[in-house]
Amino acid sequence: MRIQILVVAVKTIHRTYRFELRPTQDQKVLLDKHFGCVRYVYNHFLNERKEQYQANKKSDNYYAQAKTLTELKKEDETIWLKEVNSQTLQFALRSLETAYLNFFAGNAKFPRFKSRKRKNSFTVPQHTKLIDGKVHVPKFKEGIQCIVHREVKGDVGKMTFSKTPTGKYFVSILTEEQYQPKEKTGAVCGIDLGLKDFAITSDGIKFKNNRYTKKYESDLAKAQKHFSRKTKGSNSFERQKRKVARIHEKIANTRQDVLHKVSYQLVSEYDVIALENLPVKGMMSNRKLSKHIADASWGTFVRLLEYKADWNDKQVVKINRFYPSSKTCHVCGWKNQDLNLSVREWTCRNGHPLYRDENAAKNILNEGLKIISSGTGDYTGGDSNQTSFQKHRSVKPEAHLSIANG
Repeated sequence: MRIQILVVAVKTIHRTYRFELRPTQDQKVLLDKHFGCVRYVYNHFLNERKEQYQANKKSDNYYAQAKTLTELKKEDETIWLKEVNSQTLQFALRSLETAYLNFFAGNAKFPRFKSRKRKNSFTVPQHTKLIDGKVHVPKFKEGIQCIVHREVKGDVGKMTFSKTPTGKYFVSILTEEQYQPKEKTGAVCGIDLGLKDFAITSDGIKFKNNRYTKKYESDLAKAQKHFSRKTKGSNSFERQKRKVARIHEKIANTRQDVLHKVSYQLVSEYDVIALENLPVKGMMSNRKLSKHIADASWGTFVRLLEYKADWNDKQVVKINRFYPSSKTCHVCGWKNQDLNLSVREWTCRNGHPLYRDENAAKNILNEGLKIISSGTGDYTGGDSNQTSFQKHRSVKPEAHLSIANG
């Protein structure tokens, strides 16, 4: 009798679980103290770095500022910093150091001061536990009640607590876990992103553009109109502000849910996914389409697609943004230079009937397979060569209106 042993490749990944918290009133006060202290430390040492650089063209690094933080906690005016977790304050300095390094590396803008009106968050890097539906971190001995709506796998690492504009508290739990990639299907596809339809695959599958902002547009306009009439700083002002924030939160959550489902489906069904390297920032300069482009959230979709493909050993390949995917016949390669943007179906000179979006998706797939076979890997459309890229426009000539039409 012969026994066949199937060896399944397992890889280590980092996954983040986000759960809503149900803190008590005392815990809310302590959470808000953490938000305020972290914000104060970040802003204080950012200002210190700016003043040092203006005076000496140099500024302290993380280690020098961590030492200063210890002395700051001993002063009478800032002794209240001892009320919160010390490692949380140190992590705020780490974040400031990272922001500075990213700025000088050219990967980000100069760090700006934190405001309580924007995002409120803090991170606990160590001594974190999730036990029986409660989050246990330093300074919260009894644990904070948490809505654990799915199983948390792997080893629990750092936790990031946040407060939304609607007044809800959340925790993001970073884990390291063993993950079994999905089975290979051998299928490949090209994707044409648009606004008429969110995505069209080379197989003819269409994913609807739900136009989330438009769906709640009337409710949002009504809420914002009432908000504009409130006296700033009053209780009614704050209540109406939360109402507006709840609508924005609903839009964001709905969009995020659909993007996750679409990206999961594509990664499950295909081993290779080809798409255009769209310059979303450049497209946002079009005032007629910027709202719709932002609502579609192509950048987030591609990011989700890439990390899920990486988890499952699948491949996402980006083709040159200037490739005329809509104007080229995927059968014979003839280019219709006179193709009007309003034309959705056309026939090439050799008699091949073409549907604009499916034709573009098939051309994107063919171009992506060429890039893979040539061994050039992820083609970024010239982004890797900044000098030559600056000579071109940020988008190809047909981009704005063709995307608007799907």
